[in-house]
Order: sequence, then C-alpha cells, then structure tokens
Amino acid sequence: MVQRDHPKLSIVRQCELLDLKRSTLYYKKKGESPLNLKLMRIIDQQFMDTPFWGSRQMARWLRRQGYRVGRKRVRRLMRLMGLSVIYQKPNTSKPHPEHKIYPYLLRGLEINRPNQVWCSDITYIPMRRGFLYLVTVMDWSTRAVLSWRLSNTLDSDFCVEALKEALARFGKPEIFNTDQGSQFTSHAFTGVLKDALVKISMDGRGRCLDNVFIERLWRSLKYEKVYLMEFETGLEARQEIGNWFKFYNRERPHSSLGNDKTPMEVYNERVAA
Repeated sequence: MVQRDHPKLSIVRQCELLDLKRSTLYYKKKGESPLNLKLMRIIDQQFMDTPFWGSRQMARWLRRQGYRVGRKRVRRLMRLMGLSVIYQKPNTSKPHPEHKIYPYLLRGLEINRPNQVWCSDITYIPMRRGFLYLVTVMDWSTRAVLSWRLSNTLDSDFCVEALKEALARFGKPEIFNTDQGSQFTSHAFTGVLKDALVKISMDGRGRCLDNVFIERLWRSLKYEKVYLMEFETGLEARQEIGNWFKFYNRERPHSSLGNDKTPMEVYNERVAA
C-alpha cells in the first residue's frame, strides 16, 4: 500500500493521503493466503447478490464452484470482511460494556430534507494483494456522499475523521444513523456527535436494511468500479474510489431523485431553498 521508494511522495505524505498511522508500517503480521484473498473477493461479490446468505449457505455455494472450504473458514472470512446477513438474528452476543447502544429513531419518520438525517456504514474493498475498509457519510434524503475514508484496520479512527470532515464541510444533521458496529458505538465517535448536539440513532442488531441507502451505494460502487479493477496500492484505490464518488455526486443522475438530477445538485438546491 505504502511505497517506501516512491519517487515523489514521502512515507509521511503517503500516510497522510491514506489516513494511516505511520506506526502501522512497522507492525508485521501474517497476511491472508492468496487463496483466502481470492475467496474473500468471490464472497464479497456473491454477497452483493445474495445478502441473505450466511456462512453455511455461502460455504455450500463455494463448494459447488469447486472450492474445498468449510463453514468455519467462510465464517471467519465473512467476519473479517464485516459482512452481516440481512435477516433478523437472535441476540446471542452482548455489546461492549463500555459502549452504549442508542435506539433507532427513524421508524415512521418522514425524511425529506437535507441535513435532517445522515447515515454511515463500512464496507470491505478487495485489493490484488490484500484489502481495505471504506467508510462513508451520506445525507439520507438526497443520497449525497458527504465524506469518506479508507483504512487498513477496523479501528474507529478513520470513521471519526470522516465524521469530522462531514461536519466541517456541511454543518450538522438533526439525526445521525449507523449500525451497532463497535466503530460507531465507540466513545470517540459518539462523543463527536454529542458535542455537536446531534441525536444518535442505531439500527437493530442484524438489520442492515435499516441503512438500505448506503447498502445500495455499496452495490453501485462495487459493480461500477471496484469489481472492474484490481487495485494494486492504497493510493490507486483512494484515487479511483474518489473519482467514482465525484462522478456519483455530480454526474450520475439518481433514480430516486427524478432521474435527471444528481445527489449533490439536489442537496445544494434544497439547502439553498
């Protein structure tokens, strides 16, 4: 991801562009095998078509494709990728005792104004030799992407940075909705929202369709950009994903907005009204 002998960018500058801590460069860990990376890419693409498949069904499907894999392996990879099945699951795990879970505030709410509700989510981005995680902040009513960050870890830092950028550039929403992932329930993330006097809303456990608009964003991004390319480096991924978000926000008409306007056009028009 970071090229130590890059002719134009220093290591410090590359880390700044990728929002990475320099300390991560010196941490050596055993990466996933080439086969596991291939399986993760296949699982991710199939999951976009069948988000109701858990590890058991995904393992069966992979075996039908000729891969000798067991459910435990598939389950570990799906967890590593942050994939969660859409159906309501039994609450078999307890949240972190230091992380408060907030109620879901959007049920029955008519959302028709920019900055009324923002939402955020994380997805897995496959690379040729590894993977990254992507977080975005989206305005619910206009589908405009307000900020985003890439990271090679699932800590809360990159989510907090994306949140702070969105608040600095676009003001603040009345409500901010996420799932119950530890990045969003962390004190660092919720503390920023509390300081900005934003109401916090969280989906029910296992209910990723509560954040359906970001799920649709992931599908468009992956089929229109990510699956068509094999990113070699984090710099390439950041540039290409950034280009796609610019295209999505400012050039790609959105079907839910009347088919002739882009998300950012509608956002700016409604904010100015």
